[in-house]
Amino acid sequence: MTTYHTNSAKVKTKVRKLLSEMTLAEKISQMGGVWTSELIKDGRFSPEKAEGLIKDGIGQISIIGGIHRLPPQKAAAIANDIQRFLGEETRMGIPAIMHGECLNGFQAKGATIFPQNIGLASTWEPELIGEITSVIQQQVRAVGVHQGLAPVLDVARDPRWGRVEETFGEDPYLVAKMGVAYVKGLQGEDFNQGVVATLKHFAGYGLSEGGLNCAPAHITSRLLREVYLYPFERAIKEGSALSVMNAYHEIDGVPCAASEELLTGILRQEWGFEGVVVSDYFAVSLLQSVHKIAQDKADAAKLALTAGIDIELPKYECYSQPLQEQVEKGLIPESLIDQAVSRILALKVRLGLFKNPYVEPDKTARIFDRPEHRQLALEVARQSIVLLQNKGNLLPLDKKIGTLAIIGPNAESQRNLLGDYTYPAFSEFLHELQGTPLDSDPCVPVVSILDGIKAKVSAGTKLLYAKGCEIHSASEEALDEAVRAARAADVTILVVGGKSGGARDCTCGEGRDAAELNLTHSQEQLVEAVCAMGTPVVVVLVSGRPHSLKLIADRTAALIEAWLPGEEGGRAVADVIFGDYNPGGKLPISFPEKAAQIPVYYAHKPSKGKSPFGDYDYVDSSTKPLFEFGFGLSYTDFDLSNLRIEPDKVPLAGTVSIKVDIINSGATAGDEVVQLYINDVTASMTRPVKELKGFQRVHLRAGEKRTVEFALSTELLSFYNKDLKHAVEPGVFKVMVGRSSADILLEGEFEVAR
Repeated sequence: MTTYHTNSAKVKTKVRKLLSEMTLAEKISQMGGVWTSELIKDGRFSPEKAEGLIKDGIGQISIIGGIHRLPPQKAAAIANDIQRFLGEETRMGIPAIMHGECLNGFQAKGATIFPQNIGLASTWEPELIGEITSVIQQQVRAVGVHQGLAPVLDVARDPRWGRVEETFGEDPYLVAKMGVAYVKGLQGEDFNQGVVATLKHFAGYGLSEGGLNCAPAHITSRLLREVYLYPFERAIKEGSALSVMNAYHEIDGVPCAASEELLTGILRQEWGFEGVVVSDYFAVSLLQSVHKIAQDKADAAKLALTAGIDIELPKYECYSQPLQEQVEKGLIPESLIDQAVSRILALKVRLGLFKNPYVEPDKTARIFDRPEHRQLALEVARQSIVLLQNKGNLLPLDKKIGTLAIIGPNAESQRNLLGDYTYPAFSEFLHELQGTPLDSDPCVPVVSILDGIKAKVSAGTKLLYAKGCEIHSASEEALDEAVRAARAADVTILVVGGKSGGARDCTCGEGRDAAELNLTHSQEQLVEAVCAMGTPVVVVLVSGRPHSLKLIADRTAALIEAWLPGEEGGRAVADVIFGDYNPGGKLPISFPEKAAQIPVYYAHKPSKGKSPFGDYDYVDSSTKPLFEFGFGLSYTDFDLSNLRIEPDKVPLAGTVSIKVDIINSGATAGDEVVQLYINDVTASMTRPVKELKGFQRVHLRAGEKRTVEFALSTELLSFYNKDLKHAVEPGVFKVMVGRSSADILLEGEFEVAR
C-alpha cells in the first residue's frame, strides 16, 4: 500500500488530540454532511445559514460542483468561504471534506466530459483511465473538492439495469484493472494534491432482481466473493482506495447499509481497509423507509453505524440528533462514535486540510477543459468505439462520396452524447425533480455526430439531414423526410440509440431500467423505413446499454457502437466512419440477441445449455449472444501464432510466461486487443468455461509483427473452495488466446503441481 494509506504515528497523534478535545455534538457533526446549496443565499455563501447548520463543524460538504450550477471560479470562492467559516467561527476549527461526482469527468459546469465508463472499458486500456483521472483530479481539486464519488466497480451482467453504462462491464478481471487505474490516477502520488476515490456500490449492485435499480440481489457467498467483490478487493489492495460507498440493495435479507459482514467483516477485518465508509445518498434513512428493518431514524442510525458506515450522506438525517440521543441514553457506546470520527479526522489530516484547506479561485478557470483535455477526450472516444459489423467492407467511407444522408434523433444531438452523471444530465434531472430552472448555459462545447461528419466530407459532397423521429415519438412528416433523404443518398448514416440521465424521458441511467432491449418504437419504425429504401445503411448506436440488434444487423451494412462518447464524440465517430481512425474497441459486455436470454455472459459454468443432443438452444431462440464479450472488428486483419507456455509445470505459488506472436496482415495500421483466457480443466468446485486473465491492446503498422507476453501468476487461478477458503488447487489449466471470448485462435495448457 502507498504511504498515505498507512496510519502513521503523526496522524494518530493528531487525531487523538483532536478527539480528546471534542464534545459529543462536535464528534457527531463530523459524521454527516450538508448540501452546498443549504449554505448559499442569492448565489453567495451565507454566514447566517452556516451558523444554523455547521456551527459545531461538519464532516462533508455535498456536491460543491454540480448542484448549485455555479461556474468553477465562483464555486471555488464559495468553497473557501465555507472552509474559512469552519476554521474561524467554529470552536474546533476542523475543515470539511468537500465531495463531488466525477464518474467520467467532474460533474461541474465547464469540466471536461469524457466517454461514459462502459465506453472507457471498451478501450481495454487501463493507462488511458489513469490519464483521464489525472485530469479529473486537477479540475476537482481546483474547485476545492477532495473526494470523488467514483469509480463504479459493479460487475454488470443484466443489460436491463439502467446503470450498466456507469460500469466497466461484465468481467471482474477487466473491471478490476480499470478500477485500479482509476483509483491510482485520481488519488495520485502526492496525496496533498490527490482526490479520495470512493469505490461503489458495495456490493453486488449489478445483479439486481429483474434488472431493477435497488432490487434484491440473489448472490451466493462464493459468487459474491469471486465475481462481485473481486474488483473492490483489488482496488483496495493494489490501488489503496481510501473510501467505499455501500450499495442500496439487499443480499439474503440484509440491506448492504446494515451489513456488518460486508462493511466490517470483509472490508476491514479481512482486507485491512483503513479508509472511510460513506453511505450512498439517503441509504441510512432507507433502512426505515424502504427496507423496513428499522423502527425510526435512531434505529436506522444504530444499524448503519454498527455495520460500519462512518459518514451519512448527503446530509444529516439519522446521524444527527437521533444518533446523539442514542449515545446519551447508553444505547450506542461512544466508542463507536470515536472509531468513526477517528477515521474521518485521519483522512482530513492525510489530505493536508489542516495545513491549507483553501484554493485559488483566480486560477480555476484555466484548469477546466483545456485544449489538451479535449484532445484526450477525443483520443479516448476514438479508442472506445466498437465496430460490430462491416458487410462488404462498406466502411470506411470515401470523403468524396456524392450524396450522404444523415438521419436519426441522435445525429444532431449534443446532449444525448453524454452520460447520466455529467453536469447537463444532472442539471436536467434536478430541474424535473425540484422544479428549479433548467440551466441552458452550455457546460462545454460538445461536437455532435452531424457536425463531425460535416467537417470531414469534401466540398463536393451533398449532405441530406433529416431527424426522422424523436427518441420516443414520431410523425408521418418527419418519417417521410427521412425516407426521401435515404432514397436520394449513396449511403445513409442512421444515428439512433437513447438518452442517458435520471429524468423521465431518459432511456438509460440511474433509475431508468428497461424490460426490453430494443430501440424505442419510433426508432424501430425509422430503421425499418430507411432500410427499405435499399441504400447501404451505416447504423451508429449512441446509448448506455447493449441493445437487441438482430433485426438491425440483418438489414444494415455496418454497425458502430459509440456508447456515450462525450464532448468530442461527434468528431471521434466521424474519424472512424471516414477512416482517419481505425476502430479497435472491444465489447466489455455481451450483447444478447433478445432480452429473454438474460443473463448472457461469457464466463458461464459448463452445465449451462447442455442436453442429450449436445449444445443446447431454447426451442425458439439461440442461447448465444449476438455479439460476445471481447468482440470488435477492425479495418485491417490480425493473425496470432506461435503460442509458447513456459514452464509447462509450476508450483502452487509461481508464474507462467505465456507468449504469442501477432502480425498485422492487412493494409492499414490498427489496434488489436490480444486476450488471454484460462479454464481450470478439473477442479473441486465447478469453474467457468473460460475466464479472462490477461489482455494487451497493441498498435501495429501494416505488416508489423510483435510478441505479446503475459506473466500469469498462479494467484489468478485461485477460487473459493467448498470450505469457502481462497486457494490455488493443483491440476491442469487450459490456455486460450484470441481476439474475443468466442474467437479463440490458439490453445495450450500447463500444470500446477504441489
